Amino acid sequence: MTQHKRTVVLTVLIALASVMAHAGSEGVQSKEAPKSGFRAEMLGQLQDVENKIEDLAAAVPAEKYAWRPAEGVRSISEVYMHIAGSNYFFMTFVGVKPPMKMERDLEKTVTDKAEIAKMLKPSFEHFRNTLLNLTDTDLDKTTEMFGSTVTYRNALITALSHLHEHLGQSIAYARMNGVVPPWTAAQQAAAAEKEAKKK
Repeated sequence: MTQHKRTVVLTVLIALASVMAHAGSEGVQSKEAPKSGFRAEMLGQLQDVENKIEDLAAAVPAEKYAWRPAEGVRSISEVYMHIAGSNYFFMTFVGVKPPMKMERDLEKTVTDKAEIAKMLKPSFEHFRNTLLNLTDTDLDKTTEMFGSTVTYRNALITALSHLHEHLGQSIAYARMNGVVPPWTAAQQAAAAEKEAKKK
């Protein structure tokens, strides 16, 4: 695939992802968020990890996106694209297909910071809309996942755990490149301001 064709395909993918994210998973309008229970707790956890991943991705300079700790290990850009792709992939285990065809080599071909940001947001919306459109009864359904039979609940927990795994990886990558996670920087600034007021 030529660079021009790859750019056209990427533009179409981003547009489709954005449209489908706002329309709801598989085109179904999202239901009202539950106030309590497993899905409500998952939604809260998802929002927290999404905020941190997106804030960290924004804080890392674009020129650092190609950095990797060693040969054969994902680069910063590849980690973020892996997260985006996996948000779609994991939802297939609970019966929700991606709104577009997912290219296998997205991690290698989408490396621009701005383009990655455009892919991350809709992928989290897809995860969120899946949670909203499932019912509490659906959580007890079973699915085949990596060679085991698990409940939808288990599959969703695995998807959330995967996000935290790569958030931790991204924090380490950022720190190794001199970038303090934004939420930590905010806490440090608040603590310094509080200390200054005591003097």
